[in-house]
Amino acid sequence: MGTSDQTTVKEEKKQELPCRAGSSAAMQCSPVAKPPFTLGDVKKAIPPYCFYRSVIKSFSYLVHDLVIAMGLLYALVGIPALPSILWFVTWPLYWAAQGCFLFGVWIIAHECGHNAFPQWHPWSGAALERDEVFVPRFKSNLPWYSPYVYKYNNPVARLVLLAVQLTVGWPMYLAFNTWGHQYPRFASHFDPSGPIYKGRERICIVISNISILTVSFALYKLMAAFGFWWVRRIYGIPLLVVNAWLVVVTYLHHTHRALPHYDSSEWDWLPGALATVDRDYGILNRVFHNITNTHVAYHLFPTIPHYHAVEATKAIRPILGEYYQFDPTPVVKAIWREAKECIYIQAEDHKGVFWYSNKF
Repeated sequence: MGTSDQTTVKEEKKQELPCRAGSSAAMQCSPVAKPPFTLGDVKKAIPPYCFYRSVIKSFSYLVHDLVIAMGLLYALVGIPALPSILWFVTWPLYWAAQGCFLFGVWIIAHECGHNAFPQWHPWSGAALERDEVFVPRFKSNLPWYSPYVYKYNNPVARLVLLAVQLTVGWPMYLAFNTWGHQYPRFASHFDPSGPIYKGRERICIVISNISILTVSFALYKLMAAFGFWWVRRIYGIPLLVVNAWLVVVTYLHHTHRALPHYDSSEWDWLPGALATVDRDYGILNRVFHNITNTHVAYHLFPTIPHYHAVEATKAIRPILGEYYQFDPTPVVKAIWREAKECIYIQAEDHKGVFWYSNKF
């Protein structure tokens, strides 16, 4: 065996070191070598009907979620009749349930955007120069407050930061591109002339802004008729729950010490698309249309409808082998662990390949 071959073997063995996935589980770091399979090989393993999109079946899931949401809203009629002491239980139950099912509606809307593409969405996963949200930072680019949160292992400060991200993180990202890709000038997802968008995307943002203003006016009329607190209880708090789940799901899919991140010198589409992790949300997997436990397949083939994603995931796992990542850690524990361990990225064995670290 030549010197170059020995070096390659040593580098590959280094990547086999276990990456922590909880106290009782371990995940191997994702391989960074070129996969021994192609996207075509993976696609051949999936039953052809998994790519078939039925308008009727897709709409049935939307109707299903909306009927449940309306049923929860109708159930509110009975809440004022309950003893006031029970309101402290019934209202939070309504907010949690309504937020979860409305997040399911959001997922269907998100899927519609990907189904609009004739082949596949040009995903740029794990690309430091291309990713748009939860873009990893180098230690030198961390915000000023980082030492107070991470260096001194301050759980209170970490909890406060998580609370901010889960409550106003999504609106801040949309309005100010907080935690997003860094552009040479100010960027907002509401600005059609900003650096985020190109070409025909700009007119879509204008239409989106008009739609948001229309909904905002409708909410204003509801507040005028029923009061601010009524709208907050019925719509505002469930919306916060939707936003929180959006942040959690996106964050946990792309944040893990087992996942590599690439700069332009090493990034390639297939390894980048594989740099994500499926999670287990228990019963919420079904409520969230399995976007939580089939995200790897979604990265590879975004046009597969959610009702075929579980079967597609089962079909591709033998092909992907060690390139497939799944972490069964309970969601709350995973959020806390990743917030503690995944602080910044640094290069280790390969130039152009970066891994999360929390060492100060």
